[in-house]
Amino acid sequence: MPERSGPPDEAADAALAQRRLRDLLDANASIVERLDLEVVLRRIVEAAMRLVDAPYGALGVIDRDGGIERFIHVGMDAATVERIGPPPVGHGLLGAVITEHTPIRVTHLATDPRSTGFPEHHPPMDAFLGVPVRVGDHVYGNLYLTSGDKGPFTEEDERLVIALAATAGIAIENAHLYDIAKTREIWSETTADVMAAMLEVSDESVLEVIAEHAGALIDVDLVVVAVPHGDDDFRVTTVHGVDAASLRGRIFPAAGTLAARALATQRAASVGGDGDADADQAPVDWQPGAGPTVAIPLYSGSEPLGVLTLARRLGASAFTDADLDLAFAFAAQASVAIEVVRAREDRRRLETNRDRARIARDLHDHVIQRLFGAGLSLQAVSATVDATASAVLETQIDAIDAAIKDIRTVVFALGAGDRGSQKRTRDRLLDTVAEVSVGLSSTPRITFSGPLDSLVHARLADELVAVLRECLTNTVKHAHAHHVEVAAEVTGDVVVLTVLDDGHGIPAGARLSGLANITERAQLRGGVCTITSESPSGTRIEWMAPVSDGNQSGET
Repeated sequence: MPERSGPPDEAADAALAQRRLRDLLDANASIVERLDLEVVLRRIVEAAMRLVDAPYGALGVIDRDGGIERFIHVGMDAATVERIGPPPVGHGLLGAVITEHTPIRVTHLATDPRSTGFPEHHPPMDAFLGVPVRVGDHVYGNLYLTSGDKGPFTEEDERLVIALAATAGIAIENAHLYDIAKTREIWSETTADVMAAMLEVSDESVLEVIAEHAGALIDVDLVVVAVPHGDDDFRVTTVHGVDAASLRGRIFPAAGTLAARALATQRAASVGGDGDADADQAPVDWQPGAGPTVAIPLYSGSEPLGVLTLARRLGASAFTDADLDLAFAFAAQASVAIEVVRAREDRRRLETNRDRARIARDLHDHVIQRLFGAGLSLQAVSATVDATASAVLETQIDAIDAAIKDIRTVVFALGAGDRGSQKRTRDRLLDTVAEVSVGLSSTPRITFSGPLDSLVHARLADELVAVLRECLTNTVKHAHAHHVEVAAEVTGDVVVLTVLDDGHGIPAGARLSGLANITERAQLRGGVCTITSESPSGTRIEWMAPVSDGNQSGET
C-alpha cells in the first residue's frame, strides 16, 4: 500500500497510476492462469494483498446460511494461526460485508461500532477493506484486507480491489466449470470400466464390482452396498474402506435412513452436501460420525437391488449438486449393466438346463434302453446254459440293473438342475421348468417381469413352484404339446403365473383333481385361478395371488 501523504506531484501520480494499473493486470493474469480451485482462491488473496500493499488478507467462502464456510488466509505464520484458534464464522465487520453485499472501507477497526475485536494472540490490525466476490448472480465470498501502520486504504485502493474481485469471480467460475468437467470425465471413465468389468463377472459379483470402481472414482473413505433384508431392514453385503470388517454383514433398520430415502425416491440422496435439503438427518445409522454421505439407488428394471453409499470422513468437503447428478447417472448405467449380466446369467442357466435335459433324455432313451435290452438278452441266454454259466450271467444281469438305477438317479439330477436352499424365486422356477420339461418336445420358454425376487417371499415362492410343476406335469402327461410358454410377473401387489400350451386341451369329462388343487391354493391366499381350454387349441392357466399375506411371516 503506497504512502497516503506528501505534496502533490503530477508526474509521480501518473507514474504511480501506471504502476498500479500494471499491478492490476499482473494480478488478473496470476489468478486466471490456473484452473485448480484451491490454487485460484489463494492466488486471489495474494494478488489483492500485493495490489494495495496489505500485510494481511483473506477470502471467506459463504455457505447457504450466510456464514463463512471456508476461510483462506495469507500473512500469518502457522504458529500464530494455531494460537488464535478456530477461524472466524462471519460476525462483526466480516459479517457486515456478507449481509450488505457492498464494499466496506474502515479507517480504524477499533473505532468502528460493527467491529467485535480480535481474539487473543491475534496480530494488531488497523485499516480494513472488504469487497464481495460475485460468481454469476450470487456472492461467492468476500475479500478481506487489513493494514498495519501504513495508513488507511484509499478510494483508489477500493476501486482496484473491486476490479480484481470481478476478475476473481470469473476465475472462480472457470475453476468450478473445470472441476465439473474433470469430474464428469472421471465418472465417464469409471462408468466405462464398470460396464466392461461387469460383463466378465457372474451375477453374484456385480455389486462388488460396482462398489470397487465407485470407491476409486472419487475421494471417499467408505463405500457400502446394502440390500433390502425383509420388509424393514437393510443388510450390508459389500464394504470397502474404513471399518470394513466390522460393517460387512451388518443388519440395520431401514426407517429414517438415507438408504431408504434413496430407494423410495429412486434418486441419489445426500447429507452434508450442497444438494442436501435434510441437513438434520443422521448420515447413516451404521456409521456414526460419518461426514458428507451420498446414497445411490441400484435397480434392475423396477426391482430394487440395493443402495450404494459413498461417505467421506467427518469434516471433509461436501458432495456437490454435480456430484449427485453424476452419481445418479452412474447408477443408471450400472443398472443397465446389471440387467445385461442377469439376462446373460438367465440365458446361461437356461442353456445349462437345456443341455442337462437333453443329456437326461439321451440317457433315458438310448443308454438305459440299450442296457435294458442287453439285460433281457442275457436272461434269454441264461436259460440255455448250464447252472454254473447261468449263475455268472445272473450276476451280470444284476449289475446291469444296478447301473440302470444309478443312471436313472443321474437323469433325475440333470433334469432337476442345480437346486440349492438359498435360490431366488426365478431360479426355482427355472429349475422346475428344467425338471418337469424332460418329456416335452421342446424346452418351455419362460419370462420374468417385475421385482419377483424382492417381493415374493419364500412360502409364496413354494406355492408358485408347486403350481408350475402341476401345470407342466399335466402338459407332459396329457396335453402332448409342442410348445409351452411360462410367464411370471409382479404387477402392483399381485404375482401372476401364466402357463400356455398348444396341446390337445382339456377334454370334456376329464378328472380335474390337480387343477382343482391349484385353484384351491389361489383361493386360500386370497387370489384366483383362471383355466381356459378349448380342445384342440391348447390350455391357458393364469394363477394369481397377493404378494403380501397377513398370515405369513414375511420370510425372504
